[in-house]
Amino acid sequence: MIRIRFSAGDFASVRFAPQPVPLQALNTAFMMLFRGDDHLLFGRWRQRLLRSLPAAVEPLGDLVTPAGAPLFLDEFGDEAGSASEDGPDAVRAAPPGLVRAELERVYAGHPAPPPPWIRDLHRGDAGAWQVLRRAQHAAFETAVRPVWPLVQDLHRAEFTRYALAVAEHGVGTALTTLVPGSRLRGDVWELAAPVERELALHGRGVLLLPAFQWTGHPLVAGLPGRPLVLSYAAGPGLPLSLEGAGDRDGALAEVLGRTRVDALTALAEEHTTTGLARRLGVSNATASAHAAALRGAGLITSERAGRAVLHRRTELGSLLVRGRG
Repeated sequence: MIRIRFSAGDFASVRFAPQPVPLQALNTAFMMLFRGDDHLLFGRWRQRLLRSLPAAVEPLGDLVTPAGAPLFLDEFGDEAGSASEDGPDAVRAAPPGLVRAELERVYAGHPAPPPPWIRDLHRGDAGAWQVLRRAQHAAFETAVRPVWPLVQDLHRAEFTRYALAVAEHGVGTALTTLVPGSRLRGDVWELAAPVERELALHGRGVLLLPAFQWTGHPLVAGLPGRPLVLSYAAGPGLPLSLEGAGDRDGALAEVLGRTRVDALTALAEEHTTTGLARRLGVSNATASAHAAALRGAGLITSERAGRAVLHRRTELGSLLVRGRG
């Protein structure tokens, strides 16, 4: 559980990043790459990305793990969202003490000694920084650049969703709406996570940053005297297409299968299993199997009504369908 303690001033200082941050998009994509869960939805994406990554990217795997990235790789600049798409250049400005401390933390208790380039980075060697910069640049160009326009579109939509929630219900409700399962107990925001962390803001405020290729628990980062940056899973809950935003329909069909995409489209309106089978031109048993897969992914709901089962698209499923067009 992550517990973030607010003061009155902190609630007034909750902000939403005005645009996506390249380094955060890169780090969360790599964290998702190295995780072993969500194989049904992310398995093929992981295989394709691993095949396409150039050798220059390998050093990044020495730093980024499924649990997170060192804090100096989360350099957001003075204003998160203001960084250019060449975000890897900003990492070099990280304080040397922070770099050394984070490298020691990452390799504490590690079964193998750190690679030579990591030891050089710990000493502040310029050549090691070049190795890291080349790895980040190559990784960004391969894993993030093709989908960057889509990330920007999704970020704008999430920004609007948050703004409307604040306008209608206030900051407290907006926060718990953004991160399902979280709750606000007085001045403490509680977020489900596999670690125990207690964070007091002391006037720093919070900067909210959605992550669109991450399905895990919220991630927190920040240096003393600067806002706490909270990244949370947003977007469709599926890997973004490496073909970019222009082929969203084909990308979704590649992940889900053409029949399931057609089923998801049809279920904008409620259908029984028989009605869905008729729309898809398949047997009732096949329609039921596809519905079960979509339901398991959280894309539709199913309710029994007498002898029939009624299926309907969820908000997540609707977001996916809207993303196609």
